[in-house]
Amino acid sequence: MTDGIFSKKPAGRRSTKGAALREQVDAIFSQWQAERPDIDTSPVHVYGLIGRIQMQCTAFIDEVLKPFELTRGTYDVLTALRRAGAPYSLSPKQIAQSLLLSGAGLTSRLNKLEAQNYLARLPEPNDRRTLRVQLTAAGEAVINEAIPLVFDVQRSRLLPLGSDGQQRLVHELTRFAEAIETWPAKARHDG
Repeated sequence: MTDGIFSKKPAGRRSTKGAALREQVDAIFSQWQAERPDIDTSPVHVYGLIGRIQMQCTAFIDEVLKPFELTRGTYDVLTALRRAGAPYSLSPKQIAQSLLLSGAGLTSRLNKLEAQNYLARLPEPNDRRTLRVQLTAAGEAVINEAIPLVFDVQRSRLLPLGSDGQQRLVHELTRFAEAIETWPAKARHDG
């Protein structure tokens, strides 16, 4: 069994952390090859790297957000409200859809942010059975201060790719996202 597109390590210099990340994923791949040589385990490379990158991104963003007593999850809620424009108000359902969250996942974030006085839950003017979530003045101030810092740290992590590399990455990730979204349901269950 071959290890597909990852049979050769890419040429050129890699950072120690990048190399360590790749080695971790390669080790998982090798373990699966040893344990299940009867199946193609090459997807481990793609999904393993995506998963590890996501964990690393969350960690460095959480570090930037520490002084604000925010996490990536609570930051995302505040940015969803801020992106909505004045008066920075959405229904919980709109926030959950924007962040691809379940209602339960959102509720804990809203509770924490409400306790910090960063948002308020207000009755919906046209339907008193539902609520609106709105940034408070304190929430608007903290998110306006945090947003540029998060974008700066994200941008700094992308610099080694250069402009062309970033464009290629966006292109390939878009293709991958489209492939996942359009994959027929039957093939998902049969494959």
